[in-house]
Amino acid sequence: MSATHEPGPRTPHGTLRDGDQVQLTDPKGRINTLTLAAGKQWHGHKGYLQHDDIIGRPEGIVVRSTGGVDYLVFRPLLQDFAVRMPRGAAVVYPKDAGQIIAMADIFPGARVVEAGAGSGALSCFLLRAVGEHGTLSSYERREDFAEVARKNVEKFFGGPHPSWKLTVGSLEDAITETDVDRVVLDMLAPWECLDAVGKALVPGGLVCAYVATTTQMSRVVEGLREHGSFAEPYAFETMVRSWHVEGLAVRPDHRMVGHTGFLITARRLADGVTPPLRRRRPAKGAYPETPETELTRGNENAFPAGPANVTGGESEIGSPPA
Repeated sequence: MSATHEPGPRTPHGTLRDGDQVQLTDPKGRINTLTLAAGKQWHGHKGYLQHDDIIGRPEGIVVRSTGGVDYLVFRPLLQDFAVRMPRGAAVVYPKDAGQIIAMADIFPGARVVEAGAGSGALSCFLLRAVGEHGTLSSYERREDFAEVARKNVEKFFGGPHPSWKLTVGSLEDAITETDVDRVVLDMLAPWECLDAVGKALVPGGLVCAYVATTTQMSRVVEGLREHGSFAEPYAFETMVRSWHVEGLAVRPDHRMVGHTGFLITARRLADGVTPPLRRRRPAKGAYPETPETELTRGNENAFPAGPANVTGGESEIGSPPA
């Protein structure tokens, strides 16, 4: 079953209107989200606010509750919406969504396929990136998750997005797209659909897989290497740490967003191309019956040797391999 969405309204800017979603932030940084409705009240820990005191005014105002608490009023950013949206499956957090947009090179007008719509968080980021002239085709195996994703995407954009097609079904069985620029896999076993991904991607296109565990990461990387249609994969993770800055008290915060998932990217080779032999030195026992130095199919992943007085760590600074 598939549903193609037609054009709808976008999230407005400027004056706050009846029906807009806003965030109220108190002096301790606690955030409450509400949808404005004329004539209604919002009740907090200390007093209440009239929605009519916010409707018709610009963002960035301060309103005071009947209990004397001041609240800062803004519309939610996409990152705020993503971490607070109703969930079916776990969401892709903003730190990883941002890396996917950058490292998978999602550009305006791109033709993108997404496997695992989940709760729709990553779909929102991808739709923002491809714009109205690109396309995003999302595949979700579970109908209940697909319905949650559809509601969240339409809630954020204020209606159906013209660039989005949502299909209930597995990517390897239901995909119809060809000549795709990018494929993003947010699913339990991405290695199972590499054949379908290889057929859908254009030469030079890119696949990006998002997985939670090291064993999943290993299977994806080895699957891409063995497939023969992809250049050498690049695997990494991102950690974000905020800082406490108060006068002379400048230090890292005690809590941080550490591990959420691993990302693996790889480029699609042209049809019929055999990649050059890739030289690597695996640890003993990593591969059965292999010599100390092994040549395998894949792209060269080594960096040019630096000067003799440069350490190995310094000489390896650079961009990930293509």
